[in-house]
Amino acid sequence: MRVVLAMLLAWGVTGAAAAPPDTLAQRLQACTACHGKEGRAAADGYHPRIAGKPALYLYHQLVNFREGRRRYGPMVYLVDHLNDNYLREIAGHFAALDLPYPAPAPAIESAATLQHGERLVLQGDPARKLPACVACHGQALTGVAPAIPGLLGLPRDYLKGQIGAWTNGQRRAHAPDCMADIARRLTPEDVSAVAAWLASRPVPVPSKAADSLPEPLPLECGSVPR
Repeated sequence: MRVVLAMLLAWGVTGAAAAPPDTLAQRLQACTACHGKEGRAAADGYHPRIAGKPALYLYHQLVNFREGRRRYGPMVYLVDHLNDNYLREIAGHFAALDLPYPAPAPAIESAATLQHGERLVLQGDPARKLPACVACHGQALTGVAPAIPGLLGLPRDYLKGQIGAWTNGQRRAHAPDCMADIARRLTPEDVSAVAAWLASRPVPVPSKAADSLPEPLPLECGSVPR
């Protein structure tokens, strides 16, 4: 009897299935199917966390997929016909989420590799005109509002893949594309070291992006407001 009652409540007196709630969170289940529950990141190491990223950064990525600067079939399919206002709404939804990060996976690289990555992240390499990652992504590496993402809490393979995508032109941003410029100055050993060190670091609490940088950006970036 209880089963029958539950079915009647679910289907209603007309026999039609109850409609799901028309909320933004419900509509964005297509996003969390890949990016993990509430946008916390997927376990496969290739679908990044989007929860808590700066809103303008997330908006730019959605636009980049729609306009061909980034290429990933499922993402292009999802955003191809969405207008700017809806993309801003999606970006704002995920940016507003404040969720804890899991502990980083143990590093498997050598101490020398991790030290090399740490040096590039924190100091850069002036001889090769490589700015430190912290010069753009903030001293805590949690990003800078409104458009620079954090680098912590991302899987090693994802970080390596994205730097590679900038290097070969599979990922682009508004000109001048500062990340593409930096990526092309990195050797494969640099990329592996930077990704390994970043992926090994815990995310600080609080993990929100900084409001500003203490110094101007070392390079002009078309995706970052002046």
